[in-house]
Amino acid sequence: MKFYTFEILIEKESAGEGYAAYSPNLPGCFSNGKTIEEAKRNIREAIEQHVASLTAHGQPIPQNDAKNFSYCTHP
Repeated sequence: MKFYTFEILIEKESAGEGYAAYSPNLPGCFSNGKTIEEAKRNIREAIEQHVASLTAHGQPIPQNDAKNFSYCTHP
């Protein structure tokens, strides 16, 4: 089994009722959750399903092009 690493982004939803999660390297692959931890779990599952679908259809798996990144917090 091959393992892949994908950058994920989690953002507060505009309605303020949860968090949206997505991977910039996997267009169309996104999820959400009521908490950050739930959003992380949900996007992991969405990525697994997305990669399985790409593999089943003979499509290439996009590679993570992020070389480095950092985090910042804004009030």
